[in-house]
Amino acid sequence: MYKVCVLSLPQNHFTCLSALDEDVILWHKRLGHASLFLLNKLVSKDLVVGLPFIKYDDKVCDACAREKLVWTSFKSKKCVSTSRPLELLHVDLCGPMRITSRGGKRYVFVIVDDYSRFTWTLFLALKDESFEKFLVLLKKIEKRVAHSLVSLRSDHDKEFENSSFIDYCNEHGVDHNFSAPRTPQQNGVVERKNYTLEDMTRTMLVASDLHRNFWAEALNTSC
Repeated sequence: MYKVCVLSLPQNHFTCLSALDEDVILWHKRLGHASLFLLNKLVSKDLVVGLPFIKYDDKVCDACAREKLVWTSFKSKKCVSTSRPLELLHVDLCGPMRITSRGGKRYVFVIVDDYSRFTWTLFLALKDESFEKFLVLLKKIEKRVAHSLVSLRSDHDKEFENSSFIDYCNEHGVDHNFSAPRTPQQNGVVERKNYTLEDMTRTMLVASDLHRNFWAEALNTSC
């Protein structure tokens, strides 16, 4: 934080001369690229010894402009684009959970119908069970609502982007939509549902004072 000069003495003494110029950007960098709002607050309350009493005006720091970027919020969708059940299903797989359930399950397969927002949860011991469990449930749903699946939306995880799902979609004319990498907002319907189910499950376990290995029963009740 200070300019140091080596004097031409036999012992090479170091002498601290003084603080450098009272430059706003320089102090911004010295304090770990703190915001200028924070710097003004530190000055006004005299919280840092030696910090010059100057006004820290808004200036753009190139490093902050590159490293402190945030994602632009996705606009909320205010209308339902589907007209019947099974026109679009949002799917996602959560896990592995840190604690195995009482039934030996570690994964949760969450399925949300875009039209009705009806939700199903499947509990899996291994990721490899995803397609078989999904196919069994889908046949029951199609028979119940008298409609066939039209579109499926998921991320690029291997449990969805594999030969089993590809062959089924090609055989039955199902359009499989994938969200872009590192963009979970494009599969936001089921992602939001996951957060809701997790919050309800944790709260129910705390309220009931049950062991955490009852999480599958609590999550199923939440759904």
